[in-house]
Amino acid sequence: MKKRGLSLLLTAAMAAGTLAGCSTAKQAPETTPAAETTAAAGETGAEAVSFSYPMDKGDQLQYWCELTSTVSANYANLGDTPFGKGWMDRTGADIEFLHPPSGQLKEQFSLIMADGNLPDLMEYNWVSDYPGGPEKAIKDGVIVPLNDIIDKYCPNLKAYLEANPVIDGMIKTDDGNYYAFPFVRGDEMLLNTIGLMIRQDWLDELGLEVPTTMDEWHTVLTAFKEKKGAEAPYTFEYTNTPYLNSDPFAYAFGTNRSFYVGSDKKVHFGAVEDGYRQFLTTMAQWYSEGLIDKDLATLKGDQISAKMTNGLSGASMGQAGSRMGTWTEAARSTNPSFKLVAAPPPTLVKGEKAEFGQIEVPYSGRASVAITSSCEDVERAARLMDYAYGEEGHMYFNFGIEGESYTLVNGYPTYTDQVMKNPDGLPVSQAMSAYIRGNYNGPFVQDVRYLEQYYTLDEQRETPTIWGQSNGSAHIIPPITPTSEESKEFSTIMNEINTYRDEMTLKFMFGTESLDNFDTYVKNIENMGLARALEIQNAAFERYNSR
Repeated sequence: MKKRGLSLLLTAAMAAGTLAGCSTAKQAPETTPAAETTAAAGETGAEAVSFSYPMDKGDQLQYWCELTSTVSANYANLGDTPFGKGWMDRTGADIEFLHPPSGQLKEQFSLIMADGNLPDLMEYNWVSDYPGGPEKAIKDGVIVPLNDIIDKYCPNLKAYLEANPVIDGMIKTDDGNYYAFPFVRGDEMLLNTIGLMIRQDWLDELGLEVPTTMDEWHTVLTAFKEKKGAEAPYTFEYTNTPYLNSDPFAYAFGTNRSFYVGSDKKVHFGAVEDGYRQFLTTMAQWYSEGLIDKDLATLKGDQISAKMTNGLSGASMGQAGSRMGTWTEAARSTNPSFKLVAAPPPTLVKGEKAEFGQIEVPYSGRASVAITSSCEDVERAARLMDYAYGEEGHMYFNFGIEGESYTLVNGYPTYTDQVMKNPDGLPVSQAMSAYIRGNYNGPFVQDVRYLEQYYTLDEQRETPTIWGQSNGSAHIIPPITPTSEESKEFSTIMNEINTYRDEMTLKFMFGTESLDNFDTYVKNIENMGLARALEIQNAAFERYNSR
């Protein structure tokens, strides 16, 4: 079989681990015909040829991607899901889906790069996770630039980018190279999906309001510990990098753990600022008082779920769907009064609007699919990917199979009971993930109409507004792409800095390192080359703004 070595490599790795899993963008083009006309061979003035889905039979394509937990709970492979099977049927592509073991995405990626036997398509964050970034991946001969490929074989994506110039600027390098088929959040309501959440039923019982300031949070968490017997009043998945880098309590002090855009429109590194010292001082106090989970450094998602649903914790952070919704459903089976609500980004002063807050850009680089240099049928791979950016593919990726996972009600795609009240008792998130990719990510434009239904609770529907009460969008760094040389140097510097920062952050929080040594910690980071890292980031940021 083609690329058998890669299959064996992944199989061996799986045996060792558990398999698992800005302006609002316009929707996909309103008309995507089943048959379309493209230029043959990409030659200027070439005779036009007709193309339609499904494609004629051809070589099997290998597609490497992480299997999300809401899929892996019921399926070992994306190709086994109704979504995977339907995608192949509709496009005519024969796909061998390859998945790294759960929690080993980057490790498996490195093994594949070292082996050199690449799958045809790789779903990855080429912006942040490939050493040197996407332009380096192109220059390394790992992936191919898509400019000519999009012109020849991707009329749907091309039309979408022409209609959305902001997104167009985000998904290419400073050299002007398109490098991947993007995951795009297609509406502003999809940019605020993570935040703080707290037990409203406990607050009601204790006569307390949803906290909005750090002082109020201290009062509430103390009450949860002393009056509700919470062993870990506040808990969250510290080992989850997106959560870690968007800590709302750090935001309260006008900073974060990593890079952000300051009011001077320059890139800053929050973990060396005085605001970070204040954040650590507060966290160290809370930790010493037993208000923060003592197992913070090693917690995983299933442990957080158990603590939140069993009454060991009263507050956490996470997604409104897979966390708030899933926890509420699980807890209410034994405690009907269980209620989680969103809490706004905290501030230091009552009544002030938070300057910082968790928010995503429409395109961050995550879950974007590149065609590798090993792909022998580039047109077939490109046609497969382009399907999602047309009207039919847009509906399929977001809503699934008409008549099975959704129906049109007055023109509105409405999920059926197969999804919303699954006969096998699957949670909505898992039932959805069997049929769509709309409730997680992938190479398509996400439709806000999925979210309007995915959020079945009033408390969930309120989250975008509550979590969006900040000026966070002014401080988020867009998907900048340093040059290959810059990226290599930047990675070397930041690998050392981040390792040291993470180690010292926990020591400061746990009290094993005195915060009197914070200035020494800052000096050590500066000696590791922080000034040069900031210079690289700012240069890339300036180039991005000039695209």
